[in-house]
Amino acid sequence: MDRIVFLGTAGGRASVFRFLRRSGGFLLYLSGSLVHVDPGPGAFVYLHQIGVDPRSIDLVVLSHIHLDHSSDVNAVIESATDGGKARGVALFAPRSAFEGSARVVLPFIRERLAKEGFLEEGSELSYRSVRVKAVMKHTHHGAETYALLFNDRVLYVSCALYEDRMLKMYPENVDLMVINTTLYRKTKPIDHLTVKDAEKLISELKPKRVVLTHFGYEFLQNHDPRLVAEELSLRYGVWVISAEDFMEVPL
Repeated sequence: MDRIVFLGTAGGRASVFRFLRRSGGFLLYLSGSLVHVDPGPGAFVYLHQIGVDPRSIDLVVLSHIHLDHSSDVNAVIESATDGGKARGVALFAPRSAFEGSARVVLPFIRERLAKEGFLEEGSELSYRSVRVKAVMKHTHHGAETYALLFNDRVLYVSCALYEDRMLKMYPENVDLMVINTTLYRKTKPIDHLTVKDAEKLISELKPKRVVLTHFGYEFLQNHDPRLVAEELSLRYGVWVISAEDFMEVPL
């Protein structure tokens, strides 16, 4: 069954590293393939806690290289390849993840991969039954960051400064839109999305279903993401939920 499983729902340094919630990204089961997206801190452990054998992973995808999205990428790939014995895992990520002084993928891990792909705005990569399109390059604190579309069904709106260009670049009426809604409201210039930004995306692009996730410290301390999701659902007539750690949602 096609589905998404959230290994963690914390977003931003304070929320992640004060362990208000788990991190670790999410899993996508699509057309018989298993994709691990943004394996941040704890991802390797959380896979085992929910009973997922890393060797069943087909593809790992990084939206960008910030630590809360990439810290476990090497451990996940090393375990997915059974220490290099199996070469059936691919990695799609920005070029900055593979090359340069800020790279996060270790050289010997690259040798384990069956395929590697560099994300670029407008380009599409594929591996086994999964197609990944980098629909837009985001503005996000100088990091090469992308919104990603999986099999024309699931749109992942990764960390970003909101831009009206999103309304033109993102597809409409997707089956599921996952929005990294780190801020409840913006009180200082931070390149993250707010609830108001998420509301614009929902009202204009009309996805069939929406999951809010990647909640920041202030959001979790002072607001209830579940109530926010309920309000948006009522306002727009769209099924909106706030993700919880280890939550599973059918596609």
